[in-house]
Amino acid sequence: MSGLSHVGDDGRARMVDVSDKDPTARTATAEGRLICLPATLAAVQAGKAPKGSVIGTAELAGTMAAKRTADLVPLCHPLPLTKVAVTVEPDATLPGFRVSAEVRTVGATGVEMEALTAVSVACLTLFDMLKAIDRTMEIGAVRVTSKQGGRSGSWSRE
Repeated sequence: MSGLSHVGDDGRARMVDVSDKDPTARTATAEGRLICLPATLAAVQAGKAPKGSVIGTAELAGTMAAKRTADLVPLCHPLPLTKVAVTVEPDATLPGFRVSAEVRTVGATGVEMEALTAVSVACLTLFDMLKAIDRTMEIGAVRVTSKQGGRSGSWSRE
């Protein structure tokens, strides 16, 4: 098990020690989607969702979630985030919403988990705010789309 960074020699889960790593600028982006009925999308676009400002609330929830990632994912390091930007875009071709997040920090470890958490919670918030009018919704395709910084350098999903 020595090849797994979050498993100690005794087989127990542990937080990785990053104290010897130099702080560098780090960025990660992630995306996901919520698929819904066309009528649900139309209700949001017309401002007629029963719980109010769906898109703005989901974007705010995603931002708040990124800042709480270390509280939610047991082995994540608490990081001083310097940027969290969550965007929810209606997409009639799904139909539904495309959700994206960009997270930045200067630190000794990356922010992929924060970006994934932001997208996930934004999607969950959309679901929560729309479940009264659409029980068929589906959350999916949550994934990291890019990362920059650190020893492993840059990576992008193409």
